[in-house]
Amino acid sequence: MDSLKKLQIWFVTGSQHLYGEDTLKKVDEHSKEIAKHVDAVTTMPVSVVYKPVVKSSDEIYEVCQQANITQNCIGIIAWMHTFSPAKMWIRGISVLNKPLLHFHTQYNVEIPWSSIDMDFMNLNQSAHGDREFAFMLTRMRLNRKIVTGHWKDDKVVQQVGNWARAAAGWNDWQGAKFARFGDNMRNVAVTEGDKVEAELKFGFSVNTFGIGDLSKAINEVSDKQVDILCEEYADTYILADNLGKGKPGHASLREAARIESGLTSFLADGNFKGFTDTFEDLHGMTQLPGIAAQRLMNRGYGFAGEGDWKTAALVRAMKVMATGLPGGNSFMEDYTYHFDPKNEMVLGAHMLEICESIADGKARCEIHPLGIGGKADPVRLVFNTAPGNAINVSVVDMGNRFRFLVNDVTVVKPEHDIPRLPVARVLWKPLPDMKTGCTAWLLAGGAHHTCFSQNLTVEHLEDFTEMAGVEMIHIGQSTNISALKNELRWNGIYFGNRQNF
Repeated sequence: MDSLKKLQIWFVTGSQHLYGEDTLKKVDEHSKEIAKHVDAVTTMPVSVVYKPVVKSSDEIYEVCQQANITQNCIGIIAWMHTFSPAKMWIRGISVLNKPLLHFHTQYNVEIPWSSIDMDFMNLNQSAHGDREFAFMLTRMRLNRKIVTGHWKDDKVVQQVGNWARAAAGWNDWQGAKFARFGDNMRNVAVTEGDKVEAELKFGFSVNTFGIGDLSKAINEVSDKQVDILCEEYADTYILADNLGKGKPGHASLREAARIESGLTSFLADGNFKGFTDTFEDLHGMTQLPGIAAQRLMNRGYGFAGEGDWKTAALVRAMKVMATGLPGGNSFMEDYTYHFDPKNEMVLGAHMLEICESIADGKARCEIHPLGIGGKADPVRLVFNTAPGNAINVSVVDMGNRFRFLVNDVTVVKPEHDIPRLPVARVLWKPLPDMKTGCTAWLLAGGAHHTCFSQNLTVEHLEDFTEMAGVEMIHIGQSTNISALKNELRWNGIYFGNRQNF
């Protein structure tokens, strides 16, 4: 993924003409200093751009309109240095269609006890002005992020940075296109969904393409392109002996490379940001895209199997949010359980398509039978995943709304070799414990498909779902089943009747 620094968050400070030019000059100087500091923090993923202090309804309206039409502006940070009467903000905030963060900070760290006077009070009254501003945002029922604390506190700025990452993911979804090759895997419920409502709610579109369209692109790949990719496979991965030149599996390796090259050109030509396929619809293809899907995900494309366009879009958004962070994000599936009472855990995997960004070390490139689908043996990357903290995220269509589920998990190192399971895999312990975590996931209707992330946190997803205006259920250390049941019931009332709130 490219750096997010090309994207901008505008730093907008509110005041009014009441205080006179000297005070407004100071407000302007302080705003520039804060914006410059936040922008320069190494963990800030985007560019923070100072904007002139707004002092009237017309100025506020103008900056909000400019933010809307500026393509690389992905959100606004608003701060009230002085008292900015909130009725001035109604017109501008009403038209703003970019995410909003309310920064509840102030210029000074401490009260200057010996010198404080009314001039100081008139200038430094964020505690006053931010409450006025916040009232109007709440009155307008506006979803926003609130970050409270001093602007030089690293933890405070980190919250701003987390929100900026969520805004980058949200911005990437606006106008994004995802290709669905074939239809949904037959009779499966959770991977279905309302594509029209998704475009209305999330901003991305999903359209189906026949496998013949993809096969045409694959057949147009030259032998030279295949040669180049096969050399790249050999240089990048531990190539199984039977895949080398002159070996029995080399023709299959070349076919996998041809599929990857054709799929890459199809996605690039159509300006798609992700795709989904299903092994039940591969007419004209000799093998299911395995290594192709893994490598395309590693380059930033969203992917999910079996027609699951919702998870494909989610993988893309989370990859954008995590740009530049160590660790990876991948399509994932809860496959089977280890119910040893002393060591309960989940084995996550898929038939083939787990992103190499989460690999612990160099992946092996192998070929094995798939067992289902009735096609030739597919080439895939095989690896384990490093231990550590992670999250699993799923998005499901509840019929009248979308719901996101986020489960904190602890990835563990396999205690035994798995020599007969030739797929990429992860072993994790769901929080707060196996029984509670799995039961909570089932109660909330969570899908078997997820995006597994080593580098994003619950805060990133909470910010993202706030921007989308959709429900999020967090399953973590403090989850209690009885409380969760009530949360799901309350959420059903609120999100099921959102227009009434």
